[in-house]
Amino acid sequence: MSVLLSLSRWLAHYTSAFIILIAVVAFFVPDAFAWVQQGQRASIILGLIMLTMGCTLSTEDFRILLSRPIDILIGAVAQYTIMPLVAWMLARAFHLDSFMAAGIILVGCCPGGVSSNIMSFLCKGDVAYSVGMTTVSTVLSPFVTPLLVLWLAGAEIDVDAWGMFQNILLVTLLPVTLGVLFNYFFSEKKYFGHLQQIMPGVSVLCLACIVGGVIFTVHPQLKENGLHLIALTLAVVTLHNGTGYLLGYLVGKAFRFNTAKRRTLSIEVGMQNAGMATVLARNFFASPAMIALNPMAALAVIPCAISCAYHSISGTLLAGFFMWRDERKSKVL
Repeated sequence: MSVLLSLSRWLAHYTSAFIILIAVVAFFVPDAFAWVQQGQRASIILGLIMLTMGCTLSTEDFRILLSRPIDILIGAVAQYTIMPLVAWMLARAFHLDSFMAAGIILVGCCPGGVSSNIMSFLCKGDVAYSVGMTTVSTVLSPFVTPLLVLWLAGAEIDVDAWGMFQNILLVTLLPVTLGVLFNYFFSEKKYFGHLQQIMPGVSVLCLACIVGGVIFTVHPQLKENGLHLIALTLAVVTLHNGTGYLLGYLVGKAFRFNTAKRRTLSIEVGMQNAGMATVLARNFFASPAMIALNPMAALAVIPCAISCAYHSISGTLLAGFFMWRDERKSKVL
């Protein structure tokens, strides 16, 4: 168990580097991750990630939600307006292919990322607020995400909003609910406490598998278009993510939040659940059957896959920047 705990801590600390390493390995040895794309394995892996999230939620977290409804409402509205609209504007500004546009819009319409809670903790943000925002945006995602994707991308590409609703319900809300129930009934058990400690590592491993599976899917397009495609996607993802951080912070400032809450809102708005976006893109825009009909359909998952790695990197850097500012102020004082 001690080995597993150490491995989990290491993976949680070096999430960005590990995801990038897996992406590089998958590019040179794509067949190593072919198994991820078989059947519904990617959806099952995402469900496991969401299960680990649910297992960390306690009744106290839900009491906090009920005690801060206005703050949570402001965060949820910011989450589901800023990121979808910025994604749509970037897709038009860069004249993205309809499938790539659908991919970045899907990232923007997904709930906050699970690792955002860790980033809020690192930069002395409001962790309870972070957990509350992530929980609410995840609970709303089966209803809000399909409708936003249909509204923003439906004119350019077929969007199965009903199917997306069912899929999100099965791979996010159901596992999270099960995780909450497990925590409620088994939280006093010693073995469950150990399981909770290794869950961050499990989540990182699952995310790495999803990214590897995506690289396998888009490998032909990456080889054909090379650095141009990667540079274009990275530019869009960077602008999308960075704008989310900035506008999230400004929303907090506009509502006169304290520094901790501003930082949390910035991170929550900017960091998306790109793992969910990747699975949804694969299921609804870039399934093997769709790629067989139109090879360009594979492009839909590229913004999602790059976002998986990039959001972890940028979130770590932003948290580090906030910590650096605190240290600088303490030295001045």
